Amino acid sequence: MLYAILCYNDEDAVFAWSKEQEEATMARLIAVQAPLAEAGKFGPVARLMPTTAATTLRKGKNEPIVIDGPFAETKEQLLGFYVVDFESLEAALEFSKELAAANPGVGAYEIRPLYLFRPGTIAT
Repeated sequence: MLYAILCYNDEDAVFAWSKEQEEATMARLIAVQAPLAEAGKFGPVARLMPTTAATTLRKGKNEPIVIDGPFAETKEQLLGFYVVDFESLEAALEFSKELAAANPGVGAYEIRPLYLFRPGTIAT
C-alpha cells in the first residue's frame, strides 16, 4: 500500500538552520531514504516553501475566496511529504521513526494511506 508521510515542524526553526545544519540533516534523511529508494519503494518527496508563500482558496456555501497564507491555527506547519510503498502500517511507522531520529528538534510525522495516486509528469 502507498502511504503519504506528512512532515510537520516549526518552520521558523527549520528555515533558520545554518547551511551546515541543513546539509547535515538532509544527509541523515537521505541515508534513511536510501534503502527504500534502492528497493523501488520510494516515491516522490517534496519540501514545501514557508507558509508565507502559501495561498489558500477557502470554499463554503458562497463563491470561493482566495486568501494569503494557510491561516492554520497551529504551532507546527506542513513542511513536506513522502510517498512510500509499505507492506503495512507498522513498516510505515518504523520508517517514520527513523526519519524522526535523523531530523533534530520537535515536530510530527503523519502517516496516512493514499486513496488515489497519480504520479503524473511535469515538463521542466
